Amino acid sequence: MAALSFNLFLLSCFTTFALLCFTTTSLTTTPTITKPRRYVTKLIHPASVHSPFYNPTATVSDRARRVIDSLRARLAYLQAKFQEISLATGTGTDDVRAGVIAETKAEVFVANISIGEPPSPQLLVIDTGSSLSWTQCQPCSSCFQQAVPVFDPSKSSTYKSVSNCSSPTCDTAPGKGCDASGYCTFYQTYADGRIVTGPLATETLTFVTSDEGTISVPNIAFGCANSVGSFVGQASGLVGLGSSQISLVSQLGSKFSYCFGRVMDPQYIHNQLVIGDGAKVEGLSTPLEILGGFYFLTLQSISVGETNLNISPNVFQRPPNRLGGVVIDSGSTLTYLTRAAFDPLNVEVRRLADGLLPGLGGSSTSAPCYTVVIDRDLIGFPVVTFHFANGVDLDLDMESLFFQTDPNKFCMAVVPSDVDLTLIGVLAQQNYNIAYDLAGKTLSVQRIECELLES
Repeated sequence: MAALSFNLFLLSCFTTFALLCFTTTSLTTTPTITKPRRYVTKLIHPASVHSPFYNPTATVSDRARRVIDSLRARLAYLQAKFQEISLATGTGTDDVRAGVIAETKAEVFVANISIGEPPSPQLLVIDTGSSLSWTQCQPCSSCFQQAVPVFDPSKSSTYKSVSNCSSPTCDTAPGKGCDASGYCTFYQTYADGRIVTGPLATETLTFVTSDEGTISVPNIAFGCANSVGSFVGQASGLVGLGSSQISLVSQLGSKFSYCFGRVMDPQYIHNQLVIGDGAKVEGLSTPLEILGGFYFLTLQSISVGETNLNISPNVFQRPPNRLGGVVIDSGSTLTYLTRAAFDPLNVEVRRLADGLLPGLGGSSTSAPCYTVVIDRDLIGFPVVTFHFANGVDLDLDMESLFFQTDPNKFCMAVVPSDVDLTLIGVLAQQNYNIAYDLAGKTLSVQRIECELLES
């Protein structure tokens, strides 16, 4: 009996020892999984009540005029940019822009990103068509008035000018130069002749995380602009989401995503930008061609409800050595369609709406307008779908297809382009998470409520 008890005791000890060994081994050999970093910032629309640019006296008509003015300026922006790009090689400098950056008339989103230590909050216009991020800096010989204090590098413990004019960082700067003290400078010329210049520097950027905390990233290259010509606006500068090495996207990885919710709702607070390889790249993906800093897509067809429009896919192809193709853009509210694609869409929308909705006349070759209440009179209106390569669809429901121009007047938010360029604007992208994978050269599209991405 004693021998049996002793054997049971040994069995118990062996079992316990084995479990301890297994547990210890498991704990010591399990690899640590490091998640890719993601840097999140809220996006603010200038017409939002949460924006420092918000004008409570502005009317619906005032905003509509700004949308149209911004759209025209944006097309000029693209035309100027394409003039400097060698379309045969896909190369070009990053020096030329149109003069709409940081202007109050531009209906574009701004990101609240803090610069320096201690952090100095700055409101930066987001732009997928630019690469260099810059903000106004003290001392400033020629600056515009902005909504937040101008960044003063002398008060930051982490500010460093790029001292080597032959360094790889300096080589990526637009219009790179070297001042009398041997420090790297940038020189960025805009299409209307305005110029932004200053030292190229590195700084710590601070982002607000999705749980309202903060995360800081050191040694980010940016332009410390001390001369910005005759810009008029209240934003501090620009955050470049282009593809070159100097862009914030490339410095933090190779991926970024944004989600625009109800663009026309001034109370909406869930618009967001995510930069870094931890950005959520979900949903179906379509090929992304990167040319001259712009993002081109392969649009194959357009449908209205169940009706496929009679449009040749050739009208969406990028012609050699001239402006054209399909660009997805963060700087335009409306969508531009090349005339050969716009006309069939215009005819079909008018066919469905005329007789049901009170029209406002005007040219039959321009975007139609109606006297309606959009969330009452357009319920059930067929969805317009843009069909991209690899089965990726972008659905334009009534709130994406029409925009308000007067209290009871709505016009189609797709307008004709006089050049061979199709421009996919912000309204067409609302209620989607749009994710760019620059290394994989794909764009992923996921229809989602933006607030769900905050969890």
